Amino acid sequence: MKDFTIGYGGRKPEDFVAVLRMNEVRAVVDVRLRRDHAAIGIYAKAKSAEKGIEGLLSKAGIQYCSLPELGNIFMEHEDWPQRYAALLDRAGDLLTERLRDVPQPFCLVCAERHSAQLPAIFRQSV
Repeated sequence: MKDFTIGYGGRKPEDFVAVLRMNEVRAVVDVRLRRDHAAIGIYAKAKSAEKGIEGLLSKAGIQYCSLPELGNIFMEHEDWPQRYAALLDRAGDLLTERLRDVPQPFCLVCAERHSAQLPAIFRQSV
């Protein structure tokens, strides 16, 4: 399975879509816990699928999928990497189960632009 990670932080919507297209991404998996809030409104999950991040991706021919169960619920804790790793050790198969139905290649999206800020533990588990 080939997968990618991307953060939208500091990216213009057209640049965000261009990176996805360049890598022939067929689906974006939104792992944010609060999809309805984003610093730039276009990246928020709107009430209507024609707007926000869903609309942006749909216009580009990219499927949008929201899987908040993959988000990092421990980010506020200093020891979040250990907590998140323990969660994935115990429930990783269950948490990632819905990824099997997502068209490949897919891309996990969160707010962090730089991949070093994305949960490396999760990237290794997928």
